[in-house]
Amino acid sequence: MIDQSPTLLAFLKELQRVPYLASKNLYVVAQYFLDLDEPSTQKFVSVLQELKKRIDKCSNCWTWKEKDKACPFCSSAKRDAQMICVVENWRDLIALEKTGGYFGMYHVLGGALCPLDGIGPDDLTIKQLVVRVATGCKELIFAFNQTPEGEATASYISSKLKGKDIKITCLARGLPVGSSLEAMDRLTVYKALSERRPF
Repeated sequence: MIDQSPTLLAFLKELQRVPYLASKNLYVVAQYFLDLDEPSTQKFVSVLQELKKRIDKCSNCWTWKEKDKACPFCSSAKRDAQMICVVENWRDLIALEKTGGYFGMYHVLGGALCPLDGIGPDDLTIKQLVVRVATGCKELIFAFNQTPEGEATASYISSKLKGKDIKITCLARGLPVGSSLEAMDRLTVYKALSERRPF
């Protein structure tokens, strides 16, 4: 039946390009859009067009912002401009911001180094970060995913800042709250043990 509808096939093909949309949910999402009435469809399309027209990346920290407004992070007088938390993407920034416990600046790299996927230093905002650090930064916090790519990215940036008078830290690693030792993998337990702190 689907093979007989080129319009539906074209729509499904576009949906398949959406990251994190699992194949099993493809038809559910397609059904949602097919069931939308005309006013709701027009509203969705209008909001999406406005999003593309009015949202852009901050040229300083590289997070999303309104094109005609200052970046809410970079322009805030309540934030510590000498502390920069480096994240892989905007979603990580949002996760940190939701804690309500960080009041410094951010820098969004746009991903992590991954030669296998063809992502090198020039594909990320590492050069821009090094320039920012040179203009006055006391502490750089690496808030990367604990993956080989995250570790490689942290090591690469550290090498670019070698000899600079700057404190480089990373998020604490180890056991999550509510976990049991026997359920944890060996590396997590090792990190928790080797990076223990005073009680």
